[in-house]
Amino acid sequence: MTTLLATLLSHYRRHPAQLAMLLLGLWVASALWSGVQAINASAKESYARAEALFTTGLDRLERLDGGPLTRDDFLALRRQGLPVSPLLEGELTAPDGTRLTLIGIDPLTLPGDSAFATAGDTTELTGFLTPPWQTRLAPDTLPALGLDAGSAPGATPELAAGRLPPLSLAPSLPPHTLVMDIAAAAALLDAGERVSRLVTASGALAGAPPGLALTRATTLVSPGQLTQSFHLNLTALALLALIVGLFIVQASLGLALEQRLGMLRTLRAIGVSGRALVAGLALELVLLGIVGALAGIAGGVWLARALLPDVAATLGSLYGAGVGVELRLPWHYWVGGLAVTLGGLLLAGAGVLWRAARLSVLDLGRAQAWRAGHLRQLRRMALTGAGVAALGLALWAWLARQPAGEGLAAGFALMAALLLMGALWLPPLLAVSLAGLGRLARRRPLAQWALADLELQLPRLSLALMALLIALSASLGVNSMVGGFRLTFLEWLDQRLVADLYLDPPAERFAAVHAWLGERPEVAERLVTRHGESTLLAVDAEATSRPVSLFGLTPGERLTPTWPLLATRAGREAAWAALREGDAFINEQLAVAEEIAPGDRLTLATPDGRATLAVAAVYPDYGNPRGEVLLAAPALGARFAAPADSVGIVLAPGADAEALGAALADEFALGRDALRDQGEVKRIATGIFERTFTITRALNALTLAVAALALLASLLAQAAERRRHLAPLWALGVPRRRLLGIQLAQLGGTALAVGLVAVPLGIAITWGLVAVINVAAFGWRLPLHLFPGEVALTLATAMAVALAAAALPTLRLWRTPPRALLAEEAG
Repeated sequence: MTTLLATLLSHYRRHPAQLAMLLLGLWVASALWSGVQAINASAKESYARAEALFTTGLDRLERLDGGPLTRDDFLALRRQGLPVSPLLEGELTAPDGTRLTLIGIDPLTLPGDSAFATAGDTTELTGFLTPPWQTRLAPDTLPALGLDAGSAPGATPELAAGRLPPLSLAPSLPPHTLVMDIAAAAALLDAGERVSRLVTASGALAGAPPGLALTRATTLVSPGQLTQSFHLNLTALALLALIVGLFIVQASLGLALEQRLGMLRTLRAIGVSGRALVAGLALELVLLGIVGALAGIAGGVWLARALLPDVAATLGSLYGAGVGVELRLPWHYWVGGLAVTLGGLLLAGAGVLWRAARLSVLDLGRAQAWRAGHLRQLRRMALTGAGVAALGLALWAWLARQPAGEGLAAGFALMAALLLMGALWLPPLLAVSLAGLGRLARRRPLAQWALADLELQLPRLSLALMALLIALSASLGVNSMVGGFRLTFLEWLDQRLVADLYLDPPAERFAAVHAWLGERPEVAERLVTRHGESTLLAVDAEATSRPVSLFGLTPGERLTPTWPLLATRAGREAAWAALREGDAFINEQLAVAEEIAPGDRLTLATPDGRATLAVAAVYPDYGNPRGEVLLAAPALGARFAAPADSVGIVLAPGADAEALGAALADEFALGRDALRDQGEVKRIATGIFERTFTITRALNALTLAVAALALLASLLAQAAERRRHLAPLWALGVPRRRLLGIQLAQLGGTALAVGLVAVPLGIAITWGLVAVINVAAFGWRLPLHLFPGEVALTLATAMAVALAAAALPTLRLWRTPPRALLAEEAG
């Protein structure tokens, strides 16, 4: 076997470019897949660290009136024998501008089995509880403080709020989180006697004490649950890139085996069995696969390091999930990356190995034996494509019967079926088109020759063209979805952000600020908002149990004409009138999840028992991962004791916003961040949106680059044979410039045909993304937007990719001397 393997590998000494292209295909395919998996693994590790802290595993107590809890509240409950523990949360700013979450705890009363509840030995506990205290933080938080792991223990970095207690490393903490004793945290945050919340072990309290609201741990959504669909989308894009990269591998393997037909015939003739020959080829694949996979994993880690900051910012903006920007990869990441790449390689090479095993010794001597079954292969591809189309229709029919918001995996399967159907039908469609064009060009010998020559190239180009089709269709679908999302999102912001200024005063001074604004002549309207939490107990007569957010707004004259509504019970005017009278609006997420329509009645838990509300309308709420019930702000405060937390200020014509802001700051000593203008809010929201899709665009561009490499690999593979085909035409007097033009026209025309097929397929993918994937992943549906510019860009990209891939073979042909052309033909 060693001698056989050495003989097979000797082919690559004579054709190093083939080896390079094969390893390149493995590298790019593995790098894109491994990079996304590294990002997902690192993010999930951050989620696990966040969930292991003291968040979703503990019940929470907060005041019903929204006021701050104090240490006296904690002491009173402890004297009653209730097992509660105080938490104090706030934000600090690191020297580099990073926002750090500061959590103050009492480790003696904190329930649970975290390292902070069981604080270790007596020395560790004493150091945490007594001055100068300790600041516990994860190692990946140190760069924000300008420190490294070697100099961190015992350091006391200076922040704007004051000097931190000596640092102590705790790898189990989430990134950008500082944990210290509650007394030290209160001093840094200047909190006085205030605490953010009281926590208790899950189920330790049967009900909420008087004046407090109890939120059970089971209703708190973990960051891993919120971001599941985001990571699933990334995995789907990475899998697409892996598949496109494997097309390069399959094309390279096919060429390498075809060029070794003479070698295979000789090996069989001297006694090597067909089984041993196939085993040797398989072992060759494994060796090359290990080299390519290891290089790909290394490239994937580099790619993940480059993209992780944008992913972390996206997850933090969309879901409030803290993700470290340093990779922390578990052992199974490396094993999984190697296994996926080798599995993909063996899958890509299985067809080639199968054909090699079935060829007889005599057939091994004839290169045309590899093309003899091409027509049968086209028929099989067409039939298989029809079967995939039938499977896609069955999936679509099944999804149509599922409850809205369900079937995410089936939705991705439907998208995969669409792409596979298009890829399988492309070669038969091109073959039929070339045959038809050949009959039309009978009176133009050169054109007829070009079409016949292109038909001869089709078996080798098919895989690359299929990869190009998949990449173009996915690119059009994703770009159209992102463009439609951006257009809808900006329009939605304009409709909802109608106030000129937005003010977030402290809860204890809200009433005074609100009254003061009412006396200012430059203030035309005050749009108060309130927020709360509740549990949806029933829809009509059907019982349920779903935590929901409560949102209260003021239906003022500026707001009601622009606020978007998707469905109403009796028109916009009647819906707003019903809201003022105490009915409710619900967001699209809740309507999809519970199949609620205007006119249904909701039963919600309130501090005094239950409240039944009629649904007057459904409104879009893009980006919100939770169901939400909207009421008029006064009704929300009266029924659910939800505190007022912000007010939108509509200015009178000609009013000076800066003067009003200065007057507010002088009168109430408000912080700089308390007042924001509408433009700033839109700018921040738009910035979050743009950064959200950075990784999507990056993976999209990389997938197109991989498709271009696949096409280049196919063209380089048959460059020598192409020159032999062109030599007789040159000898008959066709100028070399004309030959180059024919070659570019062949490939450019084929790429244009692929682009024309990609357009309807990409539109179908866009529909699937907005109507199936988005609804199942997020609970709301986007309008379907089609952009002529994206369609034109798809066609231009197809042409550009094809012509760029053809540039190197064409340049080689241009530089080949006429004598060499004739020598190749003679050979």
